[in-house]
Amino acid sequence: MNSTQEKLKNRVEQAIVAAFGADFAGVDPILVPASNPKFGDYQANVALSLSKKLGLQPRAIAGAIVEKLDVSEICEPPEIAGPGFINLKLKTVYLEAQLNGIQADPRLGVPAAKTPKREIVDFSSPNIAKEMHVGHLRSTIIGDAIARILEFQGHDVLRLNHVGDWGTQFGMLIAYLREVYPDALTTANALDIGDLVSFYRKAKLRFDADEAFQETARQEVVRLQAGAEDTLHAWKLLCEQSRREFQIIYELLDIKLIERGESFYNPLLSGVVEDLDKSGLLVENQGAKCVFLEGFTNREGEPLPLIVQKSDGGYNYATTDLASLRYRIQQDEAKRIIYVTDAGQGNHFAQFFQVARKAGWIPDDVELVHVPFGLVLGEDGKKFKTRSGDTVRLRDLLDEAVSRSHADLKTRLQKEERQETEDFINEVAKVVGISAVKYADLSQNRTSNYIFSYDKMLDLKGNTAPYMLYVYARIHGISRKGDINFKELGNNAVLLQHETELTLAKYLLQLDEVISSVEQDLLPNRLCEYLFELSQKFNQFYDRCPILQAEEPQRTSRLVLCDLTARTLKLGLSLLGIQVLERM
Repeated sequence: MNSTQEKLKNRVEQAIVAAFGADFAGVDPILVPASNPKFGDYQANVALSLSKKLGLQPRAIAGAIVEKLDVSEICEPPEIAGPGFINLKLKTVYLEAQLNGIQADPRLGVPAAKTPKREIVDFSSPNIAKEMHVGHLRSTIIGDAIARILEFQGHDVLRLNHVGDWGTQFGMLIAYLREVYPDALTTANALDIGDLVSFYRKAKLRFDADEAFQETARQEVVRLQAGAEDTLHAWKLLCEQSRREFQIIYELLDIKLIERGESFYNPLLSGVVEDLDKSGLLVENQGAKCVFLEGFTNREGEPLPLIVQKSDGGYNYATTDLASLRYRIQQDEAKRIIYVTDAGQGNHFAQFFQVARKAGWIPDDVELVHVPFGLVLGEDGKKFKTRSGDTVRLRDLLDEAVSRSHADLKTRLQKEERQETEDFINEVAKVVGISAVKYADLSQNRTSNYIFSYDKMLDLKGNTAPYMLYVYARIHGISRKGDINFKELGNNAVLLQHETELTLAKYLLQLDEVISSVEQDLLPNRLCEYLFELSQKFNQFYDRCPILQAEEPQRTSRLVLCDLTARTLKLGLSLLGIQVLERM
């Protein structure tokens, strides 16, 4: 099923050609949702943009287009407003037919991608021997939502966790543990993650202050790269210890990932340098092998190099990222590669993308996308930290959200004099707490910083997950009260009579347009905004239209609207990684 907007866009395009000739084929009709409902539902603004080219007044152009425009089965007669806006109002019978058509469709009328392709979403990416903290929240949640939406659209999505599991830090940590806690290098689970992090910090302090220890750590790196059995065994134990802790958080957030860390690409690094050398891009600079970049300069205004092999022969993040990019194109056969990281890494991605293009490694049909996001701030407007100034552990943040949700629910149950089992309370608190954190993040434009507030995100009013979960539960409350099984409603005719029914119907039919826009622009907040507005429009309908008390056939029609709203909320929230509740 094509979206209504797409259908109208095609019709206006055809009318432009019919009015002004084949030279105008492909002209964008600039069809957008109407800014004010009193003018209609959609508005074509193309007349203004054609005025200069045609040498005619915009209203005359709009009149010529409308004369050739056939939308009679979709809209009321088009109207021209102002300097040439073409206003289109959808017919009630069209809306009814569209809703009747999607009742039996599990995708609610959302078409799958016409040309599915292999897409990679690189997200989360914590570092081994370090705990996941608030800085990993956005990449993990945004990346998962993007992957879910692409999967729903039918793309073959590879979800990759590019963990930091290689390099100098392991030589440093292994060298330190050999001295102070050798059991950790030979025995599984000898340390918990907190102790491991503590030892990592101490090893870093030692490394920065002790030149002899620096050399010992470097030798451990050499042994690791050479595959020395004891060092390799120690490295595997440390990775496994961190991996188990990461998995606890991923399960809590319902995140699925394939781990493919930096170590995976280690055998490919020398080949990257060799091929860059063969292509004539490598320049030796102060002993390091570099590629000089266009558009990037240092403080002195000189061209900035991207180092791919350090003067000591070692490699860095850029080399690994180049190797992973080549592997993803050549072996994984990806057509779009999406990197979800903080905005501060924007230059890094622009730089290694440029090197890969200069080397001719990016085919014309492969798209590289950096999906940047802003910072999570505390209520003081500064980076979100604990009271002691430490970075907030992600596990603690999620536990706190669930704990506060639990307390809020207990208070509400007391006020309502409701009795519920402890299992019910725990499950609702967990779903609401985790959903609140996810939604608070996803509902922001990802490029902006946002202020983290437990009170705001757990509020039952406003643009929050609890608000939408409550609307979903309210609809299921209607089914319980009326002993209605929505699945048994069958394919009943929708009859739209009240103004709020029409408003809700129009909004239900915009789901495909919203999902299509997120698929392209990778901005999940657009889906959040849609679901919030849908929830508000349902509540207006619920407040003004009797449902269970209505006479037939209006009663069944309104129950179908309830069911379609609930299914749309459930589908939309599931694409954001949010679980729904039938009772709260």
